[in-house]
Amino acid sequence: MRSARSASCADLSNDGLLYVCDRANYRLQVFKPDGTFVKEQVYAKNTLGSGAVWDVAFSRDPQQRFIFLADGQNTKVCVILRATLEELTAFGDGGRQPGQFIGVHSVAVDSKGNLYTTETYEGKRLQKFVYKGIGTVRAITWQAVCLTWRHKYQNTYVKT
Repeated sequence: MRSARSASCADLSNDGLLYVCDRANYRLQVFKPDGTFVKEQVYAKNTLGSGAVWDVAFSRDPQQRFIFLADGQNTKVCVILRATLEELTAFGDGGRQPGQFIGVHSVAVDSKGNLYTTETYEGKRLQKFVYKGIGTVRAITWQAVCLTWRHKYQNTYVKT
């Protein structure tokens, strides 16, 4: 197994591959069940501070085509194509309003495909993004197919 300075998550996909978050090295690594290295991808490599790859969750389609990657330092959630580890799009920004994050720490997907995020530092809350299907997202110079959600306005705040 390749070394990880700061492993912050380890999640198994339906096909038995192990996905390991390496926060400090800005990378997501993939391994077979026997520990054989498969591939890795670096995200936001110029990030300073606490690193970029904090947690992952898989989409609920049978093939788990997408990975949702929590990038806490850059206050966003990235949508990754699992087959290639290519970042398709991202959402979020720093702040306290719905859809914004302060240290997005964890991501999870329920059986209906809804996405949940939790925040650390001074965020201290849970947000729910309601799955509404697959659509097309246009960027300035490229187009990618990704999952789309309608943000549920109500946020649940965690008391500390």
